[in-house]
Amino acid sequence: MAAEVGVSAMTVRKWRGRFIEYGLAGLADEPRPGRPPSILLDQVQQVVEMTLEQVPSDATHWSRSSMAERTGLSKSTVGRIWRRFELKPHLTDGFKISTDPLFIEKVVDVVGLYHNPPERALVLCVDEKSRAPRGADVGRAGGGARRRSSQ
Repeated sequence: MAAEVGVSAMTVRKWRGRFIEYGLAGLADEPRPGRPPSILLDQVQQVVEMTLEQVPSDATHWSRSSMAERTGLSKSTVGRIWRRFELKPHLTDGFKISTDPLFIEKVVDVVGLYHNPPERALVLCVDEKSRAPRGADVGRAGGGARRRSSQ
């Protein structure tokens, strides 16, 4: 039974003992030791809903700081909630359409090169990034290799 329910054999023995002594009432969850949670479920729900359904007016996505400021919770609490619900507001799920006014013309030009390339044509693609990720070695040949001085 323990494997079926996903608990240890000791837990099942404890449940059986409670059931024998108190009946169904013995299986009710008892108060737990320690400090009670300081964050209400409503606050957790608010952070999750805001993360999924809104964006801040001055940014493209929520940061721990901006969400903490908006909700009155600490940055670490916001981070714990996001981890618990596997939320990553800095990652986007879908495709974003460019706001470039010449976007359609550029797409037509590029697609045209693929469908009807000029003879001996070479097509190169450059992917623009808004900023380099943390820890990236920008501007150094050889990638991330670093030498330590032996002083």
